[in-house]
Amino acid sequence: MIIRHATEKDFERMMEIYAYARQFMADHGNPNQWGPTNWPPENLIHEDIRREKSFVCEEDGRVVGVFFFDHGENIELTYANIEDGEWIGDDDYGVVHRIAGDGSVKGIGTFCLNWAYEQCGHLRIDTHGDNVVMQNLLVKLGFTRCGIIYVVEDNYPRFAYEKN
Repeated sequence: MIIRHATEKDFERMMEIYAYARQFMADHGNPNQWGPTNWPPENLIHEDIRREKSFVCEEDGRVVGVFFFDHGENIELTYANIEDGEWIGDDDYGVVHRIAGDGSVKGIGTFCLNWAYEQCGHLRIDTHGDNVVMQNLLVKLGFTRCGIIYVVEDNYPRFAYEKN
């Protein structure tokens, strides 16, 4: 598998993958993370592509996974306030959001998160309380649950994880 920046040519395929991921989450006990808001919105994905923060995973020339990645100092504003815990480190960090696969290749989450960690050596990520699949993956990959954060898109708390 390879990871590369997403382009506008990838947009339709990316939205297909996000639709698959919404259904997968609903089928696995997590209907509220992306489902009610039809997350992520098209305008956000276009913006991610324009800013070169959107990435795709390719297997044999076919896009099979997507995710957002950025890194720097205090890059995720929703991470400024954390409840019931604290972040491990306060140096520059990377964030991964909107990670999804099309179901055709196993291990996309692991591949993407490991790639992102290799880019910066310090990652933060959050997930919905009902997203047990992602929570288990994060623990398996050595992330520590640090507390709870809230996003502006809805009122559901998110479990915040960090690997440093």
